[in-house]
Amino acid sequence: MRLGAVIITMGNRPDELKALLDSVARQEGDPVEVVVVGQGVPVTGLEGLLPGLRTVELPENLGIPGGRNVGIEAFGPGGGEVDALLFLDDDGLLERTDTAELCRQAFAEDPELGIVSFRIADPESGETQRRHVPRLRASDPMRSSRVTTFLGGANAVRTSVFKQVGALPAEFFYAHEETDLAWRALDAGWLIDYRADMVLRHPTTAPSRHAVYHRMVARNRVWLARRNLPVPLVPVYLGVWLLLTLLRRPSVPALKAWFGGFKEGWTTPCGPRRPMKWRTVWRLTRLGRPPVI
Repeated sequence: MRLGAVIITMGNRPDELKALLDSVARQEGDPVEVVVVGQGVPVTGLEGLLPGLRTVELPENLGIPGGRNVGIEAFGPGGGEVDALLFLDDDGLLERTDTAELCRQAFAEDPELGIVSFRIADPESGETQRRHVPRLRASDPMRSSRVTTFLGGANAVRTSVFKQVGALPAEFFYAHEETDLAWRALDAGWLIDYRADMVLRHPTTAPSRHAVYHRMVARNRVWLARRNLPVPLVPVYLGVWLLLTLLRRPSVPALKAWFGGFKEGWTTPCGPRRPMKWRTVWRLTRLGRPPVI
């Protein structure tokens, strides 16, 4: 099974990027082919770090899903030159040398497995943040399980998934693009696993560090529902998230940004609508996360 890896960068973490590439180079088994996508920045200083390293320099920042889509296409239409693609944050580090082999084994043993979500752990404390465990019962990050979504900067996706359901939603720019792809993949019959033994070391951070966080989280949440949910579930899903947002008592500026994004999600195009089947709704429910939360 041929593996590739897509890494997008803003060019502001050169040392971390080199360390990540070194950890990819140390993977056991056949070499992992890598493309580094510069989001409106030149990609330099990586010569000789990996044999066959590919680079793409974009004229502007296309956002996380847009940049990753460019990386997918660097491996041919839909990433077809390889069998699966790893997506890794440029400030992450593969802790183990057998992660690529574990991916190959997982995909080979289960032909219905489409996506594998890695465990993210802080490099100093070893802690895995609760939000990095992609299920509702997240108290034990060391427990692997079937899940309904995955972590964007620490995962592997079988390229057959992209060929069947399409790429990441580039218009999202940032936030919830993984859940959009996950729901489409599950609706097409694919499975998603969270694997605690596949680890990406990554510094503990808060998602709200991004200036656009509150607006895009709200906007994309509405887009996600409009694109993927059966009509009766759209108000339920968005009502639950509105209530949860208010219970978290964000600051007044954050709440204003959130409501601005919520309005934008209703008044702007969300892309093609392909509501999931009701049997997929039931499948998500049986996996422990009905698509209303």
